[in-house]
Amino acid sequence: MSTTEDFISLSTQPIDVAAAIALAGDSSAGAIDIFLGVTRSELNSNRKRLLALDYEAYTEMALHQMNSLANEARQRWMIGKIILIHRTGRVEVGQPSVLIAVSTPHRAESFDACRFLIDSIKSQATIWKREIWEDGNSTWVHPEKA
Repeated sequence: MSTTEDFISLSTQPIDVAAAIALAGDSSAGAIDIFLGVTRSELNSNRKRLLALDYEAYTEMALHQMNSLANEARQRWMIGKIILIHRTGRVEVGQPSVLIAVSTPHRAESFDACRFLIDSIKSQATIWKREIWEDGNSTWVHPEKA
């Protein structure tokens, strides 16, 4: 199974889910697990509505970390392809902020690898999230609480 066709990126543009899923296809894979993290509607403690999330990243380091995590996943599971796309900039409610797709020969491995990747990216990658509220206030989210 090859790593040459992995796709790992940070993007200011909306995530093209269909294109990412197409990239994850692998003739040796019997499973493709897809995680799509979406900005959800919620209220803060002042009962103000969340409007969006703003993501910032230390691009070079975040990409290096994401590639390292993909390599670590490959050491743990037999993976065909890995697709990791994380948005930066403003992500409105209902829009995807992160997409992870993992193809493997069997479903259990793809589920496990996908969960490992999202949990690790959220806790280890230099990508920061700020909540934007309808009253004009914003709140930075600590990675351990994300």
